[in-house]
Amino acid sequence: MEKILWQQVQLVKQKSPLVHNITNYVVMNNTANALLAAGASPIMAHAKSEIREMVNISDAVVINIGTLDEYWSESMFIAAETANAIHKPWVLDPVGAGATSFRDQILQQLLEYRPTVIRGNASEIIALAKINTTVTKGVDSTAASNDAVDAAQLLVNQFNNVVCISGETDIILSPDQCFMIRNGHPLMTKVTGLGCSATALTGAFAGCSEDKTSGVAAAMALLGIAGEIAAKESKGPGSLQVNLIDKLYNITEEEFISHLKIDRK
Repeated sequence: MEKILWQQVQLVKQKSPLVHNITNYVVMNNTANALLAAGASPIMAHAKSEIREMVNISDAVVINIGTLDEYWSESMFIAAETANAIHKPWVLDPVGAGATSFRDQILQQLLEYRPTVIRGNASEIIALAKINTTVTKGVDSTAASNDAVDAAQLLVNQFNNVVCISGETDIILSPDQCFMIRNGHPLMTKVTGLGCSATALTGAFAGCSEDKTSGVAAAMALLGIAGEIAAKESKGPGSLQVNLIDKLYNITEEEFISHLKIDRK
């Protein structure tokens, strides 16, 4: 399995997929740099007049509702509708799901366009599936990833897609596979937007890989391992950001395989 995931990492560098991001403006710079460091090519575009063309030329679409507003939500609908119509992989990051009725309304509409991958923290996945009651603290999770497995499974059953629950253990579910990845470092939680970077990387891997489940697993493993290694060289969250981007760029096969902590069910 380790070799398969490493091959996915190399595939992104070889193909340099074009990833169209409609993402939140808090993290655009971090997200674009993470994609570039991993070998992908980012586009950040949300103007309604050009969305359809952007989706058509891209290899994957990422929709992140972090800094949601009425204009951007319309752009998101156009992007999701277009991606679904032309069978382009698209990734949904339901940031802050359950926090407000506006977010939940937008998410319900986006789900109609059947995301290829859903990636969020446990609270967001639970809220999205609407099978439980949980407290959402802003965009931070108040639940562990294991708490959201049933919710994720409902989403998988409904959309026949891949759902990734991020947390201390990342759980990736699809109709016929389940991966659990235990990479990462606590310091990563002190850097805003690394979850958003994970979603963008997921888009890059989904845009390259025939096997979307192992592609998502490889994206999550890559960021977690890069974070682990970078944390050893960092004095705090500021230097972690820089060191993590460097490690996404120069990680070796030996580093990736020796650090990978993965279980498959």
